[in-house]
Amino acid sequence: MSKERKKSLMAVSGVILCGLCVGILQKADLGLDPFSCFVTGIANIFDSSYGIFYLVVTSLLLLVGSRIKKSYFGLATIANLLLTGFIADFAVAMLDHLSIELTYFMRAGLLIIGLVLMCLAASLYFTADRGVSAYDALALILTNEYRTASFKWCRIFTDGSCVVIGAFLGATVGIGTLLTAFFMGPLIQLFDAKISRPLLK
Repeated sequence: MSKERKKSLMAVSGVILCGLCVGILQKADLGLDPFSCFVTGIANIFDSSYGIFYLVVTSLLLLVGSRIKKSYFGLATIANLLLTGFIADFAVAMLDHLSIELTYFMRAGLLIIGLVLMCLAASLYFTADRGVSAYDALALILTNEYRTASFKWCRIFTDGSCVVIGAFLGATVGIGTLLTAFFMGPLIQLFDAKISRPLLK
């Protein structure tokens, strides 16, 4: 398989895995990643599904972001837009179908599994370099195009805003939210070195 095909496959696989992870985190109900927290809060207002409003919100961000800097967007962006939200809804439905009463420890296990696999998913589609999600592009645009602050502070601003708004609108904010904020970076770097980059060789 050519390197370019590998990149495309990694990008789509990463997006699919990310959607499954969001569903797992929703089922764990111990706190979502910041953007999922925001989308869930918006969906709560309209009593609709996460998948529908993930598509709506991400489409709006993509529309605005692409008018400012098109180079951030690619195959992974489109796959993220069309697949992530609905795959998350599918994952929740499948877990609900199991009809298992989840204990706190089982939910904690789902949280850990969801977070670890989400970091692997992010590593796959970041390394594939086929574009970033519309939400990820937001902090990049603030950093590189408007030079408001370093990427770290722009990302803290966007994540923090999503968490505050999501919490106000009824989304679950908890230990999972904090863990995504503090531990995703190091885990993504680990998966980059051990899995994603070696896959391209």
